[in-house]
Amino acid sequence: MTDADLAERALHSHAGALRAWFRRRLASPQDVDDAMQDLCLRLCARDGGTIVNERAYMFETAQSVLADRGRRAKVRQAGKHDGLTESHHPVEEITPERVLMGKDAASAMLRMIYALPDRTRDIFIMNRFENMSYTQIATAAGISVSAVEKHIMKALRILMEGRNHDAF
Repeated sequence: MTDADLAERALHSHAGALRAWFRRRLASPQDVDDAMQDLCLRLCARDGGTIVNERAYMFETAQSVLADRGRRAKVRQAGKHDGLTESHHPVEEITPERVLMGKDAASAMLRMIYALPDRTRDIFIMNRFENMSYTQIATAAGISVSAVEKHIMKALRILMEGRNHDAF
């Protein structure tokens, strides 16, 4: 049995007690879930060695997880930040007009992409829509990486110029 298997078995047998222990020390259920995941990660990353008292080891590791979370919170000064709530950051309403404007903008951008020179368009699509790297594109197109870079820059320049001239 691997260390990861042993850690999983030990965590499973003490999960209820560990979760209750975290609940008494943490503010939200999400924090409890995050702490349990941190604990699991630590146990799976453990470098061998014999565990004499499994339960004590679990709770000692759990205490270490809490200490690290406390240090991170202190450094990040999490208590001094406002949450991202709608009252602080209102979400714009999605109106039929905005949907239509978005569709029009997407159509205009597609028309501009299809208006690119053939090779530039193909290379741009491979990079931006098919997530191919410059090296992969160069191999597929039988050109140098430098040529791929030039085609991408050309496409971006043309698209930005079109956008700036209200074609988009």
